[in-house]
Amino acid sequence: MKMIIKTWKKRNLIVKILCGIIIGSILGILVPQAAPIGYLGVLFVSALKAIAPILVFALVMSSISQAGAGIESKFRNVILLYVISTLVSAIVSVCASYLFPLTVHLSETYTKAENMKSLAEIFGNLLESIVENPISALVGGNYLGILFWAVMIGFGLKQVANKETIAVVGNISDAVSNVVRWIIQFAPFGVMGIVFTTVSTNGISIFTSYGKLILELVLTMMFVMFVSNPFIIFLCTRKNPFPLVMKCIRESAIPAFFTRSSAANIPVNMALCQRLGLDKNFYSVSIPLGSTINMNGAAVVITIMSLTLAHTLGVYVPITVAIFLAVVSTLGACGTSGVAGGSLLLIPMACSFLGISSDISMQMVAVGFIVGVIQDSIETALNSSSDVIFTAVAEQMEDKKIM
Repeated sequence: MKMIIKTWKKRNLIVKILCGIIIGSILGILVPQAAPIGYLGVLFVSALKAIAPILVFALVMSSISQAGAGIESKFRNVILLYVISTLVSAIVSVCASYLFPLTVHLSETYTKAENMKSLAEIFGNLLESIVENPISALVGGNYLGILFWAVMIGFGLKQVANKETIAVVGNISDAVSNVVRWIIQFAPFGVMGIVFTTVSTNGISIFTSYGKLILELVLTMMFVMFVSNPFIIFLCTRKNPFPLVMKCIRESAIPAFFTRSSAANIPVNMALCQRLGLDKNFYSVSIPLGSTINMNGAAVVITIMSLTLAHTLGVYVPITVAIFLAVVSTLGACGTSGVAGGSLLLIPMACSFLGISSDISMQMVAVGFIVGVIQDSIETALNSSSDVIFTAVAEQMEDKKIM
């Protein structure tokens, strides 16, 4: 038994999740009446639902309180590039969702939702959600309120707190991220339960819709990697962007694809920056900062998954609301956890903007862990390689005094 446990711990999480998908599918076909297997999925989703509000609050508050600490004006360009590229990624995702709308299978009890009525009503509800009591927002899973108060408290700490206090806030954020890592270690069992319930209820054909979702996510991230990001680079430098893009893909994106962690890829990116001849005082700050706030792939995932859920529920989303959703997804992506699957936990926040409750949106998080076997690796590769790309571009802009 000890040998089995030791071997299991050594296996990559993506391999274990694949095993969970295969085993859950087989059990769903062979023993569809074994309902208790599905409880594993229920417990896994419930644990994520419980920790997600605390994670968002801690991460965003910590990021805001530390951002800019000791950073001089020369870092303005790289921060702007990180945020702009993430916003462009979210807007590209809105376009992809409108051009190729998808639906996915959810539990029967979650297949109905009321259409939104007017833009005025939407923003009225939005404002009420934003200023809700922060404790109530945490308890009720009101992600808009959580995000608002996390930003406000983060800026407050930045103004008055000393380094020791900000370090404590960072430690709390790290501790919550560790809890999420522990929960995600049970993802193979949770995914097995989710897949079992899905297959036993809907049949093996259920993976057709998931395949389309994976394809849309991956193609959108490829578009960002090879089209929109290079276009931003060209606008900033007026140079051919692809030598830099391809070098970063080879030496940063590929390692990140397998580690599935932007944080774990920081040493790789720092070494790449050194080989590119960048200023060490610059990239030693911009690379760790980018692993927190430069989340092109996360913006794609949050936006597409949220709009896919809206399409599934029959919720009409006007284009104006979708653009504001892109902004919300950008803000959420900047607070995404560096752990595998971290962007999925921000989906309920974006869905709340569309009037979709946390109970329903957590079903999409469960779907996300299934498609995440492929999606999360591509997402991390895009996020991490973009850190080096925009660090290099920002240094060129600083040297030329652009912006």
